[in-house]
Amino acid sequence: MERFSDMLRPGSLICDAGCGHIGKYLVDKVHKVVGIDISQRCVDIATSYNTQIDFKVRDMMNTAFMNDSLDGIISFYSIIYAHRKFADNIFAEFNRILKSNGKLLIAVKKEIHERIINDAWYESNKVYFTHFIESEVRDYLNQSNFTVDFFDTGKRMILNWMLNAFMQLGPRKNKHRLLKS
Repeated sequence: MERFSDMLRPGSLICDAGCGHIGKYLVDKVHKVVGIDISQRCVDIATSYNTQIDFKVRDMMNTAFMNDSLDGIISFYSIIYAHRKFADNIFAEFNRILKSNGKLLIAVKKEIHERIINDAWYESNKVYFTHFIESEVRDYLNQSNFTVDFFDTGKRMILNWMLNAFMQLGPRKNKHRLLKS
């Protein structure tokens, strides 16, 4: 995350797609962050913890940002809550809203299945999960004209239960410059 921040100029506009704790880190690094989430409740919770970030209710497939308007996008474990059939649309939208030389940093759960989970972590609400394998994510990125420079499929534990497949993206064939580790 620090390397992502360091590759951007101070004051860069970054979208935290799927409001989380990552945006706060980037604000502390003197970037301007706007957080989006499809859930008003999630936006309300994120706003209560991070008053210096502008949070909006928006869909990752239709963010309402102008073309080429963002310096960076971070998406930590957000895409996993969308059905697999929407992944192409999400990456296409990220491509549309990133400026030339923009950066994209994403993390997903490394597995092969989709399922609905109903447990205490989600306040006993049913939550849809999509898990991805490396070749599948590479295909989505290639279809959206991104080139992957670095792809970490290490077995890091996140929140004591989530296996981390972490992708840092590199120079894009066409207009975007993305993160390289």
